[in-house]
Amino acid sequence: MKIFTIVLLLLSFDSFSKTHWSDFSATLLQGSNYEVGDDTRTVFTFEHAAGYTWGDSFLFVDRLHSDNGDKETYAEISPRFTISSYQNDFIKNIYVATTAEVGDGFTNYLYGFGTDLKIPHFQFFKVNLYRRNNDFGDNSVQATLVWAMPIGPLVYDGFLDYVPSNDGKSSSMNFTSQLKYDIGSALNLDSKLFVGVEYTYWQNKFGIDGIDENNVNLLVKYHF
Repeated sequence: MKIFTIVLLLLSFDSFSKTHWSDFSATLLQGSNYEVGDDTRTVFTFEHAAGYTWGDSFLFVDRLHSDNGDKETYAEISPRFTISSYQNDFIKNIYVATTAEVGDGFTNYLYGFGTDLKIPHFQFFKVNLYRRNNDFGDNSVQATLVWAMPIGPLVYDGFLDYVPSNDGKSSSMNFTSQLKYDIGSALNLDSKLFVGVEYTYWQNKFGIDGIDENNVNLLVKYHF
């Protein structure tokens, strides 16, 4: 129910603002080196990203199916609200950055500031610094980087989350990136259809000392 409410909240933003751009995608991932729980999983991900008169937003919903029968749903919504715009060679905008993390039995709220950086060869490069209000354990902080970069016919994009140690948990770094190729034009599709791989290196996953995930997933991603 919480995830459904979040999706409605995001879509309702269109009713009081102008949408400059938007993108929907659906991704299928399959990997066999997961840590914490069953090691083999299939993940279906829905994503929505958009730019508005007031800022931008990103939403994703993961549905995870493990080989042992476990199922899990996890979602994040991350609206950012523009408070200042710049026309220099490095910083593009300053935002109030927010995120809600919604899982089975918990909701964490993050708030802070973000910016877009102009870095050569990158399609975008975003930096967000958050204060985390956690449902379980002490509150903490988080730094998040998000990027996309074309490499010839390929696209390389991803994110990095870093949370320092606190409340008995170790510092945690989640580096997840995708390298993919668009086969849509070869199939005479109007939309992009990517195939490729997703690689995750998650040091001290969920703050658990010594639990490091090195995971390669096969990827199919369709934009519509």
